[in-house]
Amino acid sequence: MAKRYIVILAAALLVVLLATAAGRVAAPLWHRNPHRISQTSTGNKQAQQVGFDTHAHSTADPASLWVVVNKRHPLTPKAYVPARLTVPDIPLRNNITNDERQVSNVVAPALEHMVADAGSQGVYLNLQSGYRSYSFQVSLYNSYVRSQGQAAADRQSARPGYSEHQSGLAADLGGTSQPACNIAACFGETKEGKWLAAHAYTYGFIIRYPAGKEQTTGYEYEPWHVRYVGTALANEMHRRNIQTLEEFFGISGGTQYQLGAL
Repeated sequence: MAKRYIVILAAALLVVLLATAAGRVAAPLWHRNPHRISQTSTGNKQAQQVGFDTHAHSTADPASLWVVVNKRHPLTPKAYVPARLTVPDIPLRNNITNDERQVSNVVAPALEHMVADAGSQGVYLNLQSGYRSYSFQVSLYNSYVRSQGQAAADRQSARPGYSEHQSGLAADLGGTSQPACNIAACFGETKEGKWLAAHAYTYGFIIRYPAGKEQTTGYEYEPWHVRYVGTALANEMHRRNIQTLEEFFGISGGTQYQLGAL
């Protein structure tokens, strides 16, 4: 009987050895690389990251959702006017101009949704400034130059043709909790500013000029200035913790205007 078991065991071992040599038998689960499944999962995630299409929209076309406007990249043409502007159904600041009460029609629904959701949570936002025409920006920029000098003006206000507001995709938002902080750095410490910083991306907006990024964006910290880029890009930037369009797309920016900006 013992000899019979030995013969059977030897035969079984021979079959396994032959099958393994032929590549037909996989290693038992407990012998497999314990990291292989997680590596495959990681590889899929990396593929998804790489798979985000950064060319889905133009970064140069002024009508594009992803247009990058900064001191190195003006709107083309500089006197560009968005095709369709509309007044969003949200609270407006007192004495807002006819220009500034408008935003692009692609921005309005998202802006209305965001402001309504904030209000349902006791956070009351209003529109301080939306679209600004080329001629409006001429007047605004020159007023900064007269009152503060050109160097100071360039840190706070875009030169005509270089303003995101002219695209219709940007909005300056204020709040009711501390009106004195509207369009001021302290807005970032208000409940409205904190809510925007935490939630704006879910509606397709980014804080366009974050703290510590002046050398990249060209402008001082503006926690009130939001830019609509759509939910796909806003969520991707949030997931990858990339704050600026310049860094995400690898586009030049900085504090110096291109030659011939004025």
